[in-house]
This record gives sequence, structure tokens and C-alpha cells, in this order.
Amino acid sequence: MAGFINQIGDLNKLKNQAKQMQKELAAEEIIVERGDIIVKITGGQEIKDISVQNIHSDELVKALNEAIKKSQEVAAKKLQSMTGGLGALMGK
Repeated sequence: MAGFINQIGDLNKLKNQAKQMQKELAAEEIIVERGDIIVKITGGQEIKDISVQNIHSDELVKALNEAIKKSQEVAAKKLQSMTGGLGALMGK
């Protein structure tokens, strides 16, 4: 029983570390420039700005962020099926 409790404690520790890493990644900003195109994205994979020839498009940013979010959801579902539902133990 003590081993199981220790495992739960380890899972909680991992969960807290993952949350901290997500916060740190969200604070990072990466800027990529290719010719007349500039993309600003966070380490958490959220696009902040895109400009092409100094023209900015909020709708393009929204569409790309939606696409990224959907791809992350697909990846999370695949990962969850591989781990056999361990996410439930992690509070997800």
C-alpha cells in the first residue's frame, strides 16, 4: 500500500512539473522571419502574430491557432489511448 501512495505522490509531482513547464513555455516567444513573412509564436505553440509584407491578419492568426489546437487534441487522444488512461490519475 505504501508503494501505491508513493506512486500517487510521484504522479502529483510530475503533474506539477508539467504545469510549471507549460507556464514557462507560454512565456517564451519565438520569432521567425523568412523574406517578407514574420511569425511570432510562443513556446506553448500559440501564434501571436503573422505578417506578410507588413500586412497583419487577425483572422489568419485565429485560424492557425485553431488548427494547432485541434492537432494537439488529436495527438492527446492518441497518446491517451497508448497510455491506457493514465491521464485520469494525473487529473486530466
